[in-house]
Amino acid sequence: MPVNPQSNMAGILLMLAGMFLFTINDAIGKWLIADYSVGQLMAVRSFAALLILIPYLWRKGILRDVIKVKNPLLQLLRVAFVIAEVSLFYLAVRHLPLADVFMFYLASPIFVTALSVIVLRERVGALRWLAVLAGFVGVTLIFPPSGAALTLPALFALAGSLSLAAMMILARSLRDVGGFSLITYQTVGVALAGTVTLPFAWLTPGPIDMALLCLLGIVATVAHFILNKAVSVAPTSVVAPYQYTSIIWAMALGYMVWGDVPTSQALFGAALVIGAGLFILYRERKLQKADTEIFTDEVI
Repeated sequence: MPVNPQSNMAGILLMLAGMFLFTINDAIGKWLIADYSVGQLMAVRSFAALLILIPYLWRKGILRDVIKVKNPLLQLLRVAFVIAEVSLFYLAVRHLPLADVFMFYLASPIFVTALSVIVLRERVGALRWLAVLAGFVGVTLIFPPSGAALTLPALFALAGSLSLAAMMILARSLRDVGGFSLITYQTVGVALAGTVTLPFAWLTPGPIDMALLCLLGIVATVAHFILNKAVSVAPTSVVAPYQYTSIIWAMALGYMVWGDVPTSQALFGAALVIGAGLFILYRERKLQKADTEIFTDEVI
């Protein structure tokens, strides 16, 4: 496939916009989690997202295809990890600076590479294992970014990052399922999980907070659409590295809203994690190219 600079630039701009929206969304979540329960955030935001998602799928004529669930057991397992990831993120960000939590989540592609050997029986070469090791060193440096080493919130962030990696691994096993189907299933799953908790943890929000709770779901859904568009107009290998710009937005918002400043040790750890992730992406792209030559031959 010939390189199209205009399409690549469009994809990069879309990825940048999508990651900015996701970071804004997470910052709103951090603001709200100070007053509302994790379950309430999950329920309201997900039902708000479904209010846009379902009419969109209906208008596109693909709602029937989405309803036909393929590989239900794998789908259910993936939704369980989605629920875990969302709830762990909010539990972590309630106590930790936004940028600190994002630094943990940057390690997800590294965990994916390690888990792919165990779960998918993929072969990983020595160079990628070195990158994984460097990424893990980076994670250990990030662990005490705000004097919160080995505290429960830090462990929540790490567990959330592992849950995100598990989601990615399962997504590889569900390649025949459309992206909109995956988004719909996970949104419904998170909505139901949050709803179960409402009788025990409901706090009636005011008009502004209610609007912000709904905005969580709307912004996240729009960001998903933008990322899907980004990988449709440009190769994933071109746009994927720009997902790491989320840490820049997270640090900027954390400083402007909460006055949070990451330590130099945490920033060095984040640099190691990002470098390892980019190298893994480069190696995978190179191996895919080799496979294409021999056999003639998706973020979020």
